[in-house]
Amino acid sequence: MSDGTHTAAQVTLARLPSGVELTTTVHTYRGADPGPTLYVQAAQHGREINGTELLRRFHERLPLESLSGTVIAVPVANPLTFDRVSYTTPEPFDSINPNMNRVWPGDADGSLHQRMAARLWEYVTAADAVVDLHTGSPDMLPHVVYRAGDDRSRALAEAFGTDLLVAERTGDDAPDAWSRRDFDGKLRVTVAEEGAPAITPELGHNKQILEDVVAEGVTGLLDVCRHLDLFPGAVPTRDQTVGRNHAGQVTATDSGLFRPNPTLEVGDVVEAGTSVGTVYHPTTYEPLHEPCVDRDGLLYTLTREATVTAGDRLANVALVDDENPGA
Repeated sequence: MSDGTHTAAQVTLARLPSGVELTTTVHTYRGADPGPTLYVQAAQHGREINGTELLRRFHERLPLESLSGTVIAVPVANPLTFDRVSYTTPEPFDSINPNMNRVWPGDADGSLHQRMAARLWEYVTAADAVVDLHTGSPDMLPHVVYRAGDDRSRALAEAFGTDLLVAERTGDDAPDAWSRRDFDGKLRVTVAEEGAPAITPELGHNKQILEDVVAEGVTGLLDVCRHLDLFPGAVPTRDQTVGRNHAGQVTATDSGLFRPNPTLEVGDVVEAGTSVGTVYHPTTYEPLHEPCVDRDGLLYTLTREATVTAGDRLANVALVDDENPGA
């Protein structure tokens, strides 16, 4: 039996005002035997680089000789934000849609990010499943987000294997913040609306390569491939917690200097009323705000950044639903 093939193609996503082409590399791994197609991308937000490193190591470990089907991998989905080590594109380039992960499936005649998304969407629509790799805050428990009630997406999330899975309610089932923040335009949500399973692994800190997180992510992506029968092997059964993240966010009501509660760590099970820290006035030393969680659950993010502005997210608590864990 012949081995599979790997190709790396330079693809133009859009053109800048100067005429300079904004390009990225699309890797295609094609097995000798037919099978499903998996699309996976990283660095849609340019500072979130653990996914890019994950795909480099995945490239080294993917067993082409036993691949059945196709894997399409884009290590840098947004080269403009990658170069700026940023979350969004500068206003002069796209003042309408600064966040690429709000405009899927894109528009070939639209703004810069819409054009970029539309070009990559051509590869997405060829796939039977999608993995959109992201990272989060400096102190965050790695987890995988999927659409609540979507059994095929949940199965992908379980295969990826993080200890925490987060079921996210979408559309009319989501809170008001969903529509205000244009979450319907997320890649994962748009793919799910089109009928294909899709997940968003959140792999940990941005701007830094975290060895343990990346190594676990490579294992997770290989297990997703095994789950899809892209190559042989059993996916291990894991003890995982499923939670919901909506309304579990703790925000600052005052600006100032934030000291997180030194007794808390991400992964802790907390009770309603637990303080996540104190916001102080930096010059008068006056305590301004002692933010507390409003529900029992699993603390999966806790900011360590000291200077906060009113409205900043300080922590997230996943509401664990033991009776209906897929809700």
